[in-house]
Amino acid sequence: MATPFFRRTRVISARLSVWPLAALSLTTLLPQAALACASCGCTLSSDWDNLGIGGSSGLKMDIRYDYLNQNQLRSGSSTISPTAASRISNNGDPQEVEKYTRNNYLTLGLDYSFNPDWGINLQLPYIMRSHSTLGTASDGITPGPGGGQYDSRTSSIGDLKLIGRYQGFSPEHNFGILFGVKLPTGSHTDTAMSSDPTAPGPVPIDRGLQPGSGTTDAILGIYYMDTLSQNWDYFAQGIVQKALDSSDQYRPGDGANLNLGLRYMGNTAFTPQIQLNVRRVLHDVGANADTISTGGTLVYLSPGVTVPVSQQVSLYGFVQLPVYQKVNGVQLAPRFTATVGARYSF
Repeated sequence: MATPFFRRTRVISARLSVWPLAALSLTTLLPQAALACASCGCTLSSDWDNLGIGGSSGLKMDIRYDYLNQNQLRSGSSTISPTAASRISNNGDPQEVEKYTRNNYLTLGLDYSFNPDWGINLQLPYIMRSHSTLGTASDGITPGPGGGQYDSRTSSIGDLKLIGRYQGFSPEHNFGILFGVKLPTGSHTDTAMSSDPTAPGPVPIDRGLQPGSGTTDAILGIYYMDTLSQNWDYFAQGIVQKALDSSDQYRPGDGANLNLGLRYMGNTAFTPQIQLNVRRVLHDVGANADTISTGGTLVYLSPGVTVPVSQQVSLYGFVQLPVYQKVNGVQLAPRFTATVGARYSF
């Protein structure tokens, strides 16, 4: 028979405070990039530890790095060659053929638990992104005149997220709600130099590839955790994000994430974990949005491990492997994503 959660909490909370798991990183609940493309961000959840220690309070800091190299063209649930993509009609217009989008996210997270019931989390990402597109007049190999092709490189802060939580519904503190906002702190007006000889000079970067969306978004979610046996815990979390306004005739598509996790607690030297991450994003809307090749459904299997360094410091790493990718229109998707991070408990 599985040990009741409230009894196990007394046993493992001390162990968790000495060998903490991954930090609360609510940027992992929702992609750190703008919601323009379904595969632009990491869907991994690393907030199991903070939410699970029902009796703890105080400040925690998390530094996390995510790498996503979107270098695979997909249409629907299949890959597609650049040449085949160039022949697609996008509502009567030529289809843009993108070459790659390399994303590097460095995120600072600060989490404060006021008491066992209430907590708040702040996330500020720094986004380093390079992108190349052949435009809409290419043959899939070389760009054509008038296609709007460009190469871009941006490095700046992204949109700030501020998310509160309440988990006082039961003495075990194993069920809670999340509520917060994403603020438009990242730039949405960055430009790149055109490589189209018919239109030289600076051109605006696609709205979905800007460091920020320009919108204020509402964030709502729920989570639950419990034990399966003496050494096995599980975790479930669902969260949605919806833009409350539009910016310069652009509004990112609504997004929803579902994360399921299983971890082994029988080893004090390290804690292995595996997650199933599901993400669904709707089309972007507005005159300055790509209303065809945005949004989709992604499913990832994510093995990882957390290693304690001291009573206050732990390190973690995960790899996300796609098991299902279905995108709207034609989009770039990653073959894998990688995450490493460090957490400090004050």
